[in-house]
Amino acid sequence: MNGSYSRRAFLKRAALVGAAALGLPRRSIGAEGSAPRHRMKLAFTPGSIGVRADQREALALAVRYGFDAVEPNAGFLAALSDGEVSELRGEMQAKGIVFAAAGLPVDFRGEETKFRSGLEALPRLAAGLRRAGVDRVGTWLSPAHTELTYQENMRRHAERLRAVARVLQDHGQRLGLEYVGTPSLRRNRPHPFVHSLRGFQELRGEIGADNVGCVLDSWHWWTAGETDRELLALQAAEVVSVDLNDAPAGIPLEDQQDGQRELPAATGVIPVAAFLNALQRIGYDGPVRAEPFNKAVNDLDNDAACAAVIAALRKAMSLVG
Repeated sequence: MNGSYSRRAFLKRAALVGAAALGLPRRSIGAEGSAPRHRMKLAFTPGSIGVRADQREALALAVRYGFDAVEPNAGFLAALSDGEVSELRGEMQAKGIVFAAAGLPVDFRGEETKFRSGLEALPRLAAGLRRAGVDRVGTWLSPAHTELTYQENMRRHAERLRAVARVLQDHGQRLGLEYVGTPSLRRNRPHPFVHSLRGFQELRGEIGADNVGCVLDSWHWWTAGETDRELLALQAAEVVSVDLNDAPAGIPLEDQQDGQRELPAATGVIPVAAFLNALQRIGYDGPVRAEPFNKAVNDLDNDAACAAVIAALRKAMSLVG
C-alpha cells in the first residue's frame, strides 16, 4: 500500500463498503456475497476494537452490521430478572444472533485475596450467563512471571483454574484458556511460562477438568512458531473460542509487539488461510472475533469500526474452502 493511500483511509473505505451492504437481509451477506462455506460464527466484541457499548448497544450494533454473535456481559445478564432474560433471548433468536464467549470475571493471576473475592462472586455471574444460554467463558495466560518459577506458576495456575473450572462446570460452561506466544512479552522477564499450544496442554492436564479447552488466537499461534499440524491434532470440542488477527509487515517475528496488530487478512503476514482451514477440518463451529489492538481501528467511530471489522472477518473467512 503506497503512502498516499493510508491505512486509515483504507479502513474508512472498508467501512463505507460494509455500510452499503446493509440494505440486504443480514443472512444474505456472506463472504463475497455468497453463502458461507463454514459454520463458524463471526463475533462482535466491542472492547477488542475500541467500541464503547453496553450490552443492548452491542447487540444492536452486532445486528446492524451482520455479526453472528455478540460478547455477553456477565454483570448485566446476572442483574436481569427471569422475564427480562427470556425477553432478551427471544429478541436475539428472532434476529438470528447468539452469544459468543464471555470473559472470565476472576483475577487469578495476582494476589490471593483478589482471586478469592472473584471466585466467591463467580457462581452468581455464572448463573446469570447460564440463564442467558452462555456456555463459553474465556481468559488469557500471562507468558512470564517476575517471581514465580515455571513449576511454581504451574501449581498456582492449576489450583486456581481448577477451582474456577468447577464453578463453571456446575453451570454448564466451558473454560477457554488463551496462551500468549508473543516473544517480546517474555523478553527481560526471568521466568517464562506457558506460551504455546503444547504448554497449554500441560497446564490443562494439571488442572484435570474436562470442561477446560483453549482459546486459539492466530497471532499467538503464529508467534509461537506453530503450524496447522498442531491445530489438526485438536478435537473441535477442545476449542472454546477463536481470535483472528494479522501482523504488521516488515517486522521480524521476535520484534512484533502484542498491542500493535492488524485486522484479519490485512497484510498476509500471518497464514490466516491455513489457520482457518485447519479449524474447518476439525469441525470447529464456535465464535471467531477480531482482536487487532490497532490504534487506527480504535480511533474510528463505532459504526466505521464495526463495518471495517466485519468486512475484514468476511475477507478472512472467504479463504475457507
